[in-house]
Amino acid sequence: MEDFAQYDAVGLAELIRRKEVTPLELVDEVIDRIERVNPTLNGVTIKMYDHARELAQGDIGNGPLAGVPFLLKDFLAEYAGVEYSASSRFLQGFVPDRDTELVKRFKAGGFITVAKTNLPEFAIGATTEPRLTGATHNPWDTSRTPGGSSGGAGAMVASGVVPVAHGNDAGGSIRIPAAACGTVGLKPTRGRNPLGPYFGEVFSGFVAEHVLTRTVRDTAAVLDITAGPDVGDWYPAPPQSTSYLEEAGTPPGRLRIAFSAESPTGTEVHPDCANAVRDIAALCEELGHDVEERSPDHDTHGLWLDWTTMMSAGVAWGVHGWEERIGRKVEPGEIEPFIAALVERGDAVGAPAYLAHLERLQLGAREIGKFFTEHDVWLTPTLGEPPLPLGILTYDSGDPFELRRRQATFSPFTYIANVTGQPGISLPLAWNGDDLPIGIHFLGRYGDEATLLRLSGQLEEARPWKDRRPPVSA
Repeated sequence: MEDFAQYDAVGLAELIRRKEVTPLELVDEVIDRIERVNPTLNGVTIKMYDHARELAQGDIGNGPLAGVPFLLKDFLAEYAGVEYSASSRFLQGFVPDRDTELVKRFKAGGFITVAKTNLPEFAIGATTEPRLTGATHNPWDTSRTPGGSSGGAGAMVASGVVPVAHGNDAGGSIRIPAAACGTVGLKPTRGRNPLGPYFGEVFSGFVAEHVLTRTVRDTAAVLDITAGPDVGDWYPAPPQSTSYLEEAGTPPGRLRIAFSAESPTGTEVHPDCANAVRDIAALCEELGHDVEERSPDHDTHGLWLDWTTMMSAGVAWGVHGWEERIGRKVEPGEIEPFIAALVERGDAVGAPAYLAHLERLQLGAREIGKFFTEHDVWLTPTLGEPPLPLGILTYDSGDPFELRRRQATFSPFTYIANVTGQPGISLPLAWNGDDLPIGIHFLGRYGDEATLLRLSGQLEEARPWKDRRPPVSA
């Protein structure tokens, strides 16, 4: 199918409904595309080809995206009968016997999962360079990182293997690879998509599930399929009364947009990223929005310190939880040094200290929330730097927080949305002189994905990116 890359998921679903192509033909096309680029990019680690072909020849149902091929990140979203490793030697060979609720919704929406994508071990990190499965490479420059933790998904979507792939995000893990690879990446509002029924809030409520796509309407269409609380959720998001897909095609009206090119953690922002934000701020003004340079008046660096400590506690909880589920302790060499160091740090966080960090984060979220009573959207770079060379964001020994600080220079903006629970989206609106994508980040009010999708649709039309193709393309 020579023109496969011209279609997004919504477009492919329409071809299937019109019987211009069969689901099996699309699955075979995606398999061919994986086999063409994966030896170079290493974005896919677990192949489900026979299973996908079997599904494609059966009853695909009548979901909105029925028959569309899909890739699943090998983390949190458990798919019954398919290996789940989270890129860890400790979990290698583990096969769950259950689907998580999100996977059930992907299936009900019509997706046919063809393979699972690469990630750093236990999805911790801003690059995708696990020791078990090897580094994923950026299709725009294979010497550079695709970001993380959903780096395999970002590389596969950007290279045209699939139009949409699953990701999850505890500090930027959808939006960082979206920015590094030149795709669309939305982190929805806390509680918008389900994490259950086998996981609770995951990392203190920081985690959100969604997808990386090439078009805004695909991001919206998938949210129509997945959004809604699971039974017993502590944090259901405010309900949405209209279709997200409809919202993506609706003019946003005149918005109050604040912008900043300064890092909230005090790190230096690369001129390519800062200049891109100023350019898009000017574009927003040309489109009729009220734009001013301003940031929330809060100690966001202190927020980052609390978030980082809580993430260490979350890693310790996660590893110990898997020890309990599998029925044995981690042995030396079964987890990477960075994860082992974070487990040690996390184990040292006592209950009173944990609650103190949580309280400060919640108070900080309230202060940042006040900023959004005066503004509809906050515009920043997604990343503080263009995609870095592979090897810079990896760890061998020493203080694990030193690597976290280096990661904060690369990605100083995205964690705020995970702390506050607000929706944030990265759009591929700029490229630098080296033809590397520069993602632009938009943070919206709590529960208000609709405004972000309307604005994103407007910007996609004003500054289209659909026809940009990286050097490594399927």
